[in-house]
Amino acid sequence: MLKIAFLGAGSTIFARNVLGDCMCTPALCESEIALYDIDKKRLEESYIILDAINKNTNLGRAKIKTFLGVENRKAALRDANFVVNAIQVGGYDPCTITDFEIPKKYGLKQTIADTMGIGGIMRALRTIPVMAEFAKDMEEVCPNAWFLNYTNPMAMLTGYMQRYTKVKTVGLCHSVQVCSEGLLTMLGMEDKLEGRQELIAGINHMAWLLEIKDKDGNDLYPEIKKRALMKNETPHKDMVRLEYVKYLGYYCTESSEHNAEYNPFFIKAKYPELIERFQIPLDEYPRRCIKQIKGWEEEKESILRDGKITHERSHEYASYIMEAIVTGKPYKIGGNVLNTGLIENLPSDACVEVPCLVDRSGIQPCHVGKLPIQLAAMNQSNISTQLLTIEAAVTKNRDYIYQAAMMDPHTGAELSIDDIKAMVDEMIEAHGDYMKDFR
Repeated sequence: MLKIAFLGAGSTIFARNVLGDCMCTPALCESEIALYDIDKKRLEESYIILDAINKNTNLGRAKIKTFLGVENRKAALRDANFVVNAIQVGGYDPCTITDFEIPKKYGLKQTIADTMGIGGIMRALRTIPVMAEFAKDMEEVCPNAWFLNYTNPMAMLTGYMQRYTKVKTVGLCHSVQVCSEGLLTMLGMEDKLEGRQELIAGINHMAWLLEIKDKDGNDLYPEIKKRALMKNETPHKDMVRLEYVKYLGYYCTESSEHNAEYNPFFIKAKYPELIERFQIPLDEYPRRCIKQIKGWEEEKESILRDGKITHERSHEYASYIMEAIVTGKPYKIGGNVLNTGLIENLPSDACVEVPCLVDRSGIQPCHVGKLPIQLAAMNQSNISTQLLTIEAAVTKNRDYIYQAAMMDPHTGAELSIDDIKAMVDEMIEAHGDYMKDFR
């Protein structure tokens, strides 16, 4: 029997989407599903939801088991064919709150703080030790399994797994699938959606829509650039990415609220008017967390009341990857993989996001060549921080954390070296045992 282990199953909404997709897929619907978490309450809630989906949409064909706590992790992983990772070490309270509130004291403003910046660095440093334990267990009890990582910071965590473990790992994001559709819809070019051709490559959350053509092979970028200029004449929520189109010539995958903090251009103490001008939602992630917690409690009560939850297959990559590997039916994804010459003007030890073909042989990344130099430069500004953070996690050397923060485009543009060092020290202390290797 095919086995799918889900680490961080207490992420109920995400577990519902990925595992619900699997139950809607004929090649996967009779799988053994192992739900693993360290939070008993959230694990029980996820089981109730997934059990209801299994009964209502899958005739009860999946075999779902729960595994609570570190002591049961090997049992959850044993003989798994696929392992999905969706953990959040430290959660919203206290760790996410800390990642936002301490930087504010130093004048450093953030929007999401889960991928780059000091928030992304701290999130990686408290997550990589857990990922290392996952890898150790997988190498022992399911050495041939594919590890499908959905946890941020994607490039740092996936890059660590690819460079320092033997686990077959790919990083998966939500933004590649919807990038060109969202852009064309926003610009009133919906008539170009059907049959469009595209090429996307770069790094996670900053992969570039390098080519976009209509079904007849006509380049859509000239019209996109014209409409993007007009669109940014009035306020809207995706202004940062359209500013990329104006000055860099290309659109990128992840949202403007993310990309506002991946560079030194938009969140600047010297120019506070830019926040309103470009509609930048400071402290967006904490607001989302509060909203999601409240929304989940309400949804949970509704589900538990009538148990009628159903599911339709989503655009998440996970089930399509599993299906392609199991059946041999080819599928194309945008995957985060080690840069083995795939993007020639980015470092070989970087984790890059490129087209990948999936079939019975596994996940095969595609060669892209060189990025336009300005796009490679933008990616490299993020890669330096990513690689330094991984180095800190591996060596336990606090100096690499200072350097990672110094090289971060937004942090380095806003703070002095002395303030960066003081902020890092304060955050390490505040995170307590999560950062015990650096105290």
